[in-house]
Order: sequence, then structure tokens, then C-alpha cells
Amino acid sequence: MIIIGLDPGLACTGWGVIAKSGNRLSHVANGQVRTDSAAPLAERLVTLDRELGDVILHYRPDAGAVEEVFVNANPQSTLKLGQARGVCLLALARAGLPVSEYATRFVKKALVGTGGAEKAQVQAMLRVLLPGVKLAGADAADALAVAIAHAHGAR
Repeated sequence: MIIIGLDPGLACTGWGVIAKSGNRLSHVANGQVRTDSAAPLAERLVTLDRELGDVILHYRPDAGAVEEVFVNANPQSTLKLGQARGVCLLALARAGLPVSEYATRFVKKALVGTGGAEKAQVQAMLRVLLPGVKLAGADAADALAVAIAHAHGAR
């Protein structure tokens, strides 16, 4: 089974693809989709949709998992994150994939054993679970973590 995890963001959305065979996980690919902060919102969302669509077409996952939105102190930031997240859900659903959503605390607990884990702890566990992985950035690491959480606790 091939699983794609997404960590939504308007400026940068991370993606990570893993393969699951029985209890064994292996890294397939990871990366980030960046949008131009000077571009209009609609154009940024189109860029995100197009590039995620290309990733999905290239890796042909069997399932998708998306990190849930957390509420920021700034309502505008939360709204923009929600819009990017909607594009992520749409891209996966348009490809006909079953989509699961996971809270950040669930993802951290699935990888590290505690929902309050730091990013460095999550990235260290990624290197244990996916030996030799080269992370394309923090958002790509978070996306791989979402994919692994799905692999361990798929709903």
C-alpha cells in the first residue's frame, strides 16, 4: 500500500509518500509545494492544487492522510490554512483516494509516544523508522509523520 501524507500550509505544503508492506514501512519520496506570497490568494490555491495533483499522479498512492487544522491566535492565518487544507482534501478526493484526517497530537503520539513531542523528536523518529531518509524540509517531515500515523492507526 502506498500512502501520501500532507501537511497543509498556504506558503508551504509538505508531502510525504511511504510504502507499507505488512508491518514494514519504507520511504518513497517527500517534498514541499511552495506558493508565491506576492500572488493573489486564488492563484496560490491553484498552484497548490496543480502541484499536489502532479505528485499524486506521479506516485499513485492508495490512500491519503491530512493533518487537521489547529487554531492560530490570528484568525486570518487560520482561515488561510483552512483554505490550503481544503485544497489538499480536494486533490486527494479528486484522485479517488480514501482520505483520513489526523490531529497533530495524534500524529506525534503515533511516532514518538507523546502528543507533546517536539519537532526535533518527530524528525529523529522519522530517521529511525525510515533509515536513510533525506528530508526536504520541516513541512515534508511533518507530512511523512502524518503518512506513518495513518499506516499505524488507519481509520
